[in-house]
Amino acid sequence: MKAPDTTRRLWLALAAGGLAGHSLAQGPRTGFDALIGGWSRSDGNYHIVVQSVGADGALQASYFNPKPLPFALAQARRENGAVHARFELRAGGYDGSVYELRLAPDGARLVGSFYQAVAKQRFEVEFTRR
Repeated sequence: MKAPDTTRRLWLALAAGGLAGHSLAQGPRTGFDALIGGWSRSDGNYHIVVQSVGADGALQASYFNPKPLPFALAQARRENGAVHARFELRAGGYDGSVYELRLAPDGARLVGSFYQAVAKQRFEVEFTRR
């Protein structure tokens, strides 16, 4: 099912805004700023847009499924030299569902898991940069 045009335009605009000032020609970014931009899940109509990141790793981010939902928590951290991000959802029936993702070395993918708290199921997921 495709996102309604207005929702899709909103997430694309947010993603484009998140990428402002970042050139892919500069090569892969290795800091938390590498998370900034739009990400689409490979197995469905789920999107994460990271608008900004604080020095402490706090992420200003939005989730679309395809409707926009706020994250209760969005936090980046560095672990074993890799950038990781945790996104927690409590709205829209997600009730504590969590994405645990790691930035792939190519900088173009977020890979990890999604714990669907209501169903008590964990799924392996991958997001690609948009």
